[in-house]
Amino acid sequence: MSTTTTAIENVVTIRTTATQSSAVDSFWAKANRYLMYTGVPASPVVITKAQGTRLYDASGRQILDFTSGQMSSLLGHSHPEIVETVSKQVGELDHLLSNMITEPVVELAESLARVLPAPLEKSFFLNTGSESIEAAIKMAKCHTGRFEIVAFSASYHGLTSGSGSATYSAGRKNGGPTMPGQLAFPAPYAYRSPFKTADGHYDWETELEFGWSMIDRQSVGSLAAFVMEPILSTGGVLVPPKGYLSRMARECKKRGMLLIMDEAQTGVGRTGQMFAFENEEGVVPDILSLSKTLGCGLPLASVTTTAEIEQGCRESRFLWLTTHLNDPLTAAVGAKVLEIIERDTYCQKAKDRGDQLRAGLQKLQEKYWCIGDVRGRGLLQGIEIIADKTTREPGSDLGQAVSEVAMRNGLSCNIVNLPGMGGVFRLAPPVTVTADEIEEGLQILNKSFQEVLQSRGLMTEAQ
Repeated sequence: MSTTTTAIENVVTIRTTATQSSAVDSFWAKANRYLMYTGVPASPVVITKAQGTRLYDASGRQILDFTSGQMSSLLGHSHPEIVETVSKQVGELDHLLSNMITEPVVELAESLARVLPAPLEKSFFLNTGSESIEAAIKMAKCHTGRFEIVAFSASYHGLTSGSGSATYSAGRKNGGPTMPGQLAFPAPYAYRSPFKTADGHYDWETELEFGWSMIDRQSVGSLAAFVMEPILSTGGVLVPPKGYLSRMARECKKRGMLLIMDEAQTGVGRTGQMFAFENEEGVVPDILSLSKTLGCGLPLASVTTTAEIEQGCRESRFLWLTTHLNDPLTAAVGAKVLEIIERDTYCQKAKDRGDQLRAGLQKLQEKYWCIGDVRGRGLLQGIEIIADKTTREPGSDLGQAVSEVAMRNGLSCNIVNLPGMGGVFRLAPPVTVTADEIEEGLQILNKSFQEVLQSRGLMTEAQ
């Protein structure tokens, strides 16, 4: 290659880079002028394309997506069968009056009833997780004739009126009074719980009994429901110990309360089972809410309950009506997602790839002192960052730095910074992720931890 040719290529590269930089600057100028800030800091990366497990920014750089978009793109981005379903459906039957029931809606309801344990069989379809929890809470109040709602102290169920009132991990400040009857229950946070046995193990049974004693003292005698995630995701990927959910179900039944299970992020195969509550034999919620994963990135949520509870809601004149109730377009997508998950055995694949991811994270934990805990199930894994190995002081700042460096190195991984905990990485790749992509993500995490700790002189805790 001649010197002249090299010089010309360098000029072209500089001009292209300058043009791209100018376009990005213009983009952010418009965004800052016209978009309202809603409390969520914007990512500095401008994504222009998403395909499979990869994101592509304005410069064409590839980024491995270990958050499945907003924890929703279960089958990866632009899955060909989902694209085909959307294209076909939007060209034939997209949206109708909410009281017009269509074939895709009935098909999705039937598919859910088939994969869910009895007696869960009655469903209707909405758009978002917040909306589905709002509806579930109202159903519980109508059916029981009571109004008190219990939720975990690290819960996240949405930010609308009822769902936000049952959310304790974030978003409660400066919004005025919450719904009456909201009661918080200590979250099963084994790594930081003050409840320990004599040998230092997590004493969840004593903590659970303490929690219920507090609920019973606070209640005015109108306990309607306990709304919970089987694995608390936004709260820090908190996994209840074996036996916890079945004990909770018994305690709810003893008090005449309904059990509402929110599987927005854990449902439809992500944890290695079709539904995370199935990890404990005999646990069946009274009301199940699905969202994110069911729509594979499209706005679809479901509420499923029993014939008995539906009848109780009918008798109490329960009403839930929205513009997009039972929309055929998104329902068709949901039915296709369930078909693909079952047909291609993605529950088992999520378990296998999740085991690989967890093993890799545990190796990183052995290597880097600032990784205090590794927890999760299937393809929902969390790593908690600490600032001091002895005191376990939360390491939110350190975790944020690693997250930012990981993004620069080509990995999108969500960091949750909440009061009372360290920065917790939530890793939730699509269930279509390959073994090679899991290994690639682990290598980027390894490189990112190393870069941050070396730059701060913290490769060993003593430094």
